[in-house]
Amino acid sequence: MKMRAAFVTRPGEPITVDEVELDDPGEGEVQVKLVASGICHSCLHAADGSWADIPLPIVLGDEGAGIVSGVGRSVSGLKEGDHVILSWAPSCGQCHYCVIGRPVHCENRSKQPGRLPSGQTGMQWRGQPMHRFGTVASHSEYTTIPSSSAIKIRTDVPLTTVALIGCSVMTGVGAVLNTAQVPAGATVAIWGAGGIGLNVVQGAALVSAGMIIAIDLLENKLEFARKFGATHTINAGSTDPIAAVRDLTGRGVDYAFVATGSTRALEQAWASLANGATCVVIGMPGSGEMMQIPSRSIAGSERVLRGSFYGSARTRVDFPRMVELYRSGKLDIDGLINRRYTLDQADQAYQDLAAGDLARGIIVN
Repeated sequence: MKMRAAFVTRPGEPITVDEVELDDPGEGEVQVKLVASGICHSCLHAADGSWADIPLPIVLGDEGAGIVSGVGRSVSGLKEGDHVILSWAPSCGQCHYCVIGRPVHCENRSKQPGRLPSGQTGMQWRGQPMHRFGTVASHSEYTTIPSSSAIKIRTDVPLTTVALIGCSVMTGVGAVLNTAQVPAGATVAIWGAGGIGLNVVQGAALVSAGMIIAIDLLENKLEFARKFGATHTINAGSTDPIAAVRDLTGRGVDYAFVATGSTRALEQAWASLANGATCVVIGMPGSGEMMQIPSRSIAGSERVLRGSFYGSARTRVDFPRMVELYRSGKLDIDGLINRRYTLDQADQAYQDLAAGDLARGIIVN
């Protein structure tokens, strides 16, 4: 079928919106009519060339929700009309990591960036294959994805809101609940108050962290963080965040989350830790960037450095759980969305994201 999509052909050039051909769903795949798609920093890195290993041309969007409009062979548990949140981490359910409960590390995911597990892209523009960002390529009117990437949810919640569960909410809240398992009363600091960082703040508030410190370079981001539960904020452009965190906590923070791709922020977060504390890295630095931490600061202090990939998601369990937290008022997803766009406004949306104007923007079809 033919449909419209937003894509990048060359790094740094404006985002194009044009007609793209979409393949019918094949074995184990479903087609989804997109209702909404979030504006994500990861896609910005692909668009501006920060991530040099991203294949081009590529249809953007790794966060979305919609309605199943077609079902391929051998698909069970999904039918036309089902409401789904899209996951950019398909899982086979049978490999080592899937069966031990860590499906985000599925060994049978596509080894070719920008392609489906089948090895195909499933999209073409002017006769050439179009790669897909995060498997789902959600900045489009329709998409065809593995059935494991379409997580069925209840139909009485707005898809234009819960679409954010597909990446930013899952990644941020999941880093607190699943990866770090922060206990009540712990002190928490978050470097970066963008879409992911704000959800780390929400996750910390959800588990009743004793002190929630948000750190950013922009005052408007810090204002967002206070709205979502930050008890303290630090502007790292005018204040030494390491000294400020230690001044607030006395001995250093129990959990530091790095929700930005800055290696400097990562090094600051590590230096702010108390003995026995944990630094959780969420943000992805640019291609080839390296971090430096003193090697003797690990063993003697028993600090832990660990990564969090997609909030250690088990999407079939966690997406519906996030929906219920939203329905009960414990997660504020509506408040995250401060601007809405049409598909034709995709380039403007990413300009606003780069300027730091968004808590979370969303494209509504």
